[in-house]
Amino acid sequence: MLRSLYSGVSGMRGFQTKLDVIGNNIANVNTVGFKKSRVMFQDILSQNVAGVTGPEDGEVGGTNPKQIGLGTSIASVDVIHTPGSPMTTNLVSDLAIEGDGFFAVSPGGDDETIYLTRNGSFTRDALGQLVTSQGMFVLDAGGAPIVISREEYVSYSIGKNGVITGTTPDGETEEIATIGMVMVSNPGGLKKVGNSLYEVTANANPDGEFEIVTPPEANSAIISGMLEMSNVDLTEEFTEMIVAQRGFQANSRIITTSDTILEELINLKR
Repeated sequence: MLRSLYSGVSGMRGFQTKLDVIGNNIANVNTVGFKKSRVMFQDILSQNVAGVTGPEDGEVGGTNPKQIGLGTSIASVDVIHTPGSPMTTNLVSDLAIEGDGFFAVSPGGDDETIYLTRNGSFTRDALGQLVTSQGMFVLDAGGAPIVISREEYVSYSIGKNGVITGTTPDGETEEIATIGMVMVSNPGGLKKVGNSLYEVTANANPDGEFEIVTPPEANSAIISGMLEMSNVDLTEEFTEMIVAQRGFQANSRIITTSDTILEELINLKR
């Protein structure tokens, strides 16, 4: 069989994966805290037709290797952790992060797993607990769920340093808790687990360990009344879609051309 036939197949597979990633990016263009992904390609092992010969001074010149590539493969699917555009909501419990930190949330109960997220669309439940849209507890700098009692406080505010300040019925202010923040050495090493949540892996932080700290300690600031939207750029995505579409078409043309050549070879014997 012709090498070009299999090279075309590998190219089509690669661009199909690229289209899948682009489609997911566009689908999440309005998802709060979403981080886009990109596909990187690499060539497959090349077949050596002839090796290298070294030159000899005044006698013979050197020759370069003759190699034929065998197609392409996916090198990586990277998550790009650039900041998204802020959207004003004027809701106190809606929080955006200015910096590289992540919120720490936990399902609670017997499940002590801690997840990270950039989605700051939080609410208070009937018990005054600060929770995500999935009902997960938002953790403070000490790793405990944040509770803003509706009976003890008539209102509350959240400062840039993450400190939650409550106002009592008597008009006095009290510090309730501090929003917990997690710093990650390599955000690209985080594992997406759905619902805008990330799981810390051994390539995100050494041994997968992390510490929940205050926003200033994480070189971050909390902005109340705003949400960080998706960092997907539609102009870029549509441009990449055109590139992927044309690449897919070009590789399909390689397959049809290779098939035509094979047909001509078969028709030599009539």
